[in-house]
Amino acid sequence: MPKTPLIDPNFTYATVTDKISSIVLTRKMSRYWLLGLFLSFALVMALTLCVTVLFVKGVGIWGIDIPVGWGFAITNFVWWIGIGHAGTLISAILLLLHQKWRNSINRFAEAMTLFAVACAGIFPLIHVGRPWLAYWLFPYPNSMGLWPQFRSPLLWDVFAVSTYALVSLLFWFVGLIPDLATLRDRATGQFAQVVYGVLAMGWRGSARHWRRYETASLLLAGLATPLVVSVHTIVSWDFAVSLVPGWHSTIFPPYFVAGAVYSGFAMVLTLAIPLRRFYQLKDLITDRHLDNMAKVMLGTGLIVAYGYMMEWFVAWYNGTPYESYMVLNRMTGPYAPAYWLLIGCNIVIPQLLWRPSIRANAAALFVISIIINIGMWLERFIIVVTSLHRDFLPSSWGMFYPTRWDIGTFVGTIGLFLMLFFLFIRFLPVISIFETRELLTEEKEGHL
Repeated sequence: MPKTPLIDPNFTYATVTDKISSIVLTRKMSRYWLLGLFLSFALVMALTLCVTVLFVKGVGIWGIDIPVGWGFAITNFVWWIGIGHAGTLISAILLLLHQKWRNSINRFAEAMTLFAVACAGIFPLIHVGRPWLAYWLFPYPNSMGLWPQFRSPLLWDVFAVSTYALVSLLFWFVGLIPDLATLRDRATGQFAQVVYGVLAMGWRGSARHWRRYETASLLLAGLATPLVVSVHTIVSWDFAVSLVPGWHSTIFPPYFVAGAVYSGFAMVLTLAIPLRRFYQLKDLITDRHLDNMAKVMLGTGLIVAYGYMMEWFVAWYNGTPYESYMVLNRMTGPYAPAYWLLIGCNIVIPQLLWRPSIRANAAALFVISIIINIGMWLERFIIVVTSLHRDFLPSSWGMFYPTRWDIGTFVGTIGLFLMLFFLFIRFLPVISIFETRELLTEEKEGHL
């Protein structure tokens, strides 16, 4: 049975270029885009308010206490870092594996990575309590002889996340250069011509330019590939190197990486499905793309389910009463509803993806992707809070209740993410023009 094409075979080079570039150059701002930008900007203003109050009054406005010193901030940090993983995987690993179905989705997936990392970086900064001294985390020459504690996994986070953001930004920008030149040549306004011309860095499409572009892309892909594994592995070490029951586990690194790819692809689907609907991109982001992403979600979801089962098994097998109680507390304690909800969101409902009819249904995939993102946030919340709220001594037990400032800060970062994405759609090509034309050539030659 022949495969569904990755792009409409009736397209030509000119059709592809016109369709993608018109979103930026000629299409007027729709009411839906303006409404989305306005709502997301309003949430950013809420974020600004929450952070301002935090700086004035301190972290006491949050729900964190003793023993739960880590609350929404670290939960949201880990969740946002995970969201960004799909973009790096689509960009780097699938490029090295010559998976051409990435060509129609890699551009906005890479942008999603950058925006998610920007949101993630806010939380460790404001969680330290004195963010104006956050530069102490970096090893710089200073008169006080102050040096970071390099044995701390929190410091490893600083280097891992900053490296991840830098390489992702370079990879995204290098991939944009040929398309920026296309926008430069097609723009009618002088201001747009100058801006896109400066960003295109003198690109003329010569053989020398293409050769250097391909070399740079492969080098950056090679650098980004280990980051897919290393970044969330290092984030997991924030927990795994401790002695806290529920955190001290060797399964955390692969478990966190699989969960990151899981939530990342769910977010890609959450963005791709409305994008193809409102901008009439169904002939570029086809059902085959959605099917492939759903299969990746299904596979990584099974790895996550295996991680849950291994947590139960290890708690029983090692015979430590604290580990056994931690699992029992998650299942039957005060946070049990959140735990069973995450099991339903991350394990039960995604099993619908075994059915090809579900994978071919864009509306069903959109709903499932949102459910998975909710489930993955709940997973991070359960990992952070339930392992802390009942300490070794019953006299040290406590509960974590998020305040309106916790919730407002989290919702505000969602607004920041969406606002950046709306601006990206308006001013930059949301799909790679030259890679889509390359895909069209291979489709017509029957290579795919």
